[in-house]
Formats: sequence, structure tokens, C-alpha cells
Amino acid sequence: MALVAHYDLELHQMDVKTAFLNGDIDETIYMVQPENFVSEDSKNMVCKLTKSIYGLKQASRQWYFKFHQIIVSYGFEANLMDECVYHKFSGSKYIFLVLYVDDILLATNDISILHDTKSFLSKHFEMKDLGDASFVLGIQIHRDRSRGILGLSQRTYIDKVLQRFGMQNSKPGDTPVAKGDKFSLNQCPKNSLESQEMQKIPYASVVGSLMYAQVCTRPDIAYIVGMLGRYLSNPGMDHWRAAKRVMRYLQRTKEYMLTYRRLDQLELIGYSDSDFAGCQDSRRSTSGYIYLLAGGAISWRSSTKSKYIDIKFLVVKEKVQSGQISIEHIGTNSMIADPLTKGLPPKVFHEHTAHMGVVSFEDIQI
Repeated sequence: MALVAHYDLELHQMDVKTAFLNGDIDETIYMVQPENFVSEDSKNMVCKLTKSIYGLKQASRQWYFKFHQIIVSYGFEANLMDECVYHKFSGSKYIFLVLYVDDILLATNDISILHDTKSFLSKHFEMKDLGDASFVLGIQIHRDRSRGILGLSQRTYIDKVLQRFGMQNSKPGDTPVAKGDKFSLNQCPKNSLESQEMQKIPYASVVGSLMYAQVCTRPDIAYIVGMLGRYLSNPGMDHWRAAKRVMRYLQRTKEYMLTYRRLDQLELIGYSDSDFAGCQDSRRSTSGYIYLLAGGAISWRSSTKSKYIDIKFLVVKEKVQSGQISIEHIGTNSMIADPLTKGLPPKVFHEHTAHMGVVSFEDIQI
């Protein structure tokens, strides 16, 4: 989406009808005959599958293999890091394809290659052409092409979450977590009576609902949602109050979108931060990172730091030595990843959130 905004690409959407029925199967599978299908002559028989069907545990995997085989034959290449993202270049023309189960997004700088790709897909699968992409996976896509702005909104989803848990009329909150708030196992129920009270509260459902918003468009709540997720098996009342605070914050900021915009220079910038042994239970540190492109976040995470360094992170050292990556130390006031490791005062938090690209559409500065 960042590239779509920066380069003003065409963005279209298609849907594959009954996608899982396209998959091939490479093993012998039998099934009981469907109800009302059985005749007197065949009542003692079973069906042998020749194609994948819905209900098979391998149905989605076989569908992906089939799609991959077809799209690669047309000259597309899969992304090395995310194999559901494809690209194809033809001279100065290029097109990106993103597959999510049976939903397809197409982004391109050329209408002819877009139409050719659509025609190719329609020859191999039963497709529904949805035209310009405006709503995908519960995310509303807003574009102002004259200003070079694209925004991803989950307002409809957030409204449903607030309605579901009775928070639609709650008092809006300034921040998702207060500065200095700490959480630990000591706040979990200490007896059966407290446990029974917490069983009446939909804590896991709330955290799961918040998690989807966080993963898709809301890096500003990544820290607290990750923290609350640590206590899913035995949450306490303090954890529940913290979850409701997040919903009150979303009540105030449900108009916010994850935004991208056309810039003079397209540059990938990453921020990484960590507290110091902040976990009250394990004394491990909470680390966070966020990567920005075209003025908005494209990747982020807040998690407890491991006690070891994975070998893959040594690649960063090699990239620095070769000059491909530049690492700079910056002060706390400029550390955009700071909200991914701790609670902050409202003014500082909102400044960092704006730099993540999480703002209302009207507030975007060009």
C-alpha cells in the first residue's frame, strides 16, 4: 500500500470463487456419500476424491500450490519473504499481486498489464472482478490520488468490537496505556472465588479482537495488546481494566487510519527500542521495532526479548559493514518505537503515533 500511494499505482481487487475446489490432491482420500445422494445401487459405496474439496485439512495448502503453479507459469515471481506476494516486470511496466486465501489485490503502473493479468486469471479460475479496491479483509481503503494519499481504516471493525463488548458509549481515552503502568502474575486471581468472577468476563475475546486491529492497522496499541496477551490463561481484574482502557482509546481514535503518502524520496527507515528488564515476572526486556515507508508503518512488533541472539540478526552486522544499512543513535524524544516498549504521557505518545502514520485522513500534512 505504501508503494501504491507513493507511485500512484492502480489498485484493483478480484475474488476467486470456490477457491479450494481448484486444488489437486496427491494422495488417496475417500469420503462418505452426501446425504440424499445415495441410491439403492450405491448405498454400500464411498466416494474417491479426484480434486480437493472444502473440509479437507489440506484444502488451503493444495489451493495455494495450484495457484502458485499457475501464476508462476505466467511470469510472476514469488517474494522471498512472503510467498503470497508476487511481482512481474515487463520493461518499464510492472505489477504486484497479493493473495490472501481467495482474495487478490493487483497493483500496477500500467492498465494493459492489469487487464492481461485479469484475463489470464479468469481463464484458469472462476473469478469475480471487483474493480478498484475499496474494502479488503475488513479494512476500508481510502485514496486521494490528487494529493498522493492512501489510508487504511478499521473504523467499521472497531465499532463492531465496541458494540459487541458494550463499550460503544464509553468515555474516550487519551492513551491505550498510562505511563508507569506495570502488569504481572501477582495481579492474577489468587483464589477460586476471584477465578470464578473472571470467568464471567470475555477477556480472551476482547484481547483477540484488539489483536486483529493491532496486526492490521494499529501499531499504536501493539505494546499493551502484547502485554495483555501474556495473561490470557489467567487474567486478573487489573488486566481487564487495562483492556477496557484500550477500547476507550479506540473509541476516541476510531477515525484514525494507517496512512501513506507520496514523498520526494522513497526511503525505508526503521526504529528499534527496548526497556531494561521491564517484565515484572521474568525480568526480561520488552523490545519493539517499527519500519516506515512512504510516511507510514509497514512492519512493527512489540515482544519480550529473548535471552539469546538469533543467528539471522548477525546479517544486520554484515549489511552495516557493506554500507547497505546505516545505524544511528537517536534520543528518546525522536524514538518512534518508544510506544512499543512502555506507556508514555499523552503528548509524547500522540507525537510518536502521528509519525507512525496513524492519524485521521484530514490531518495528513503534505
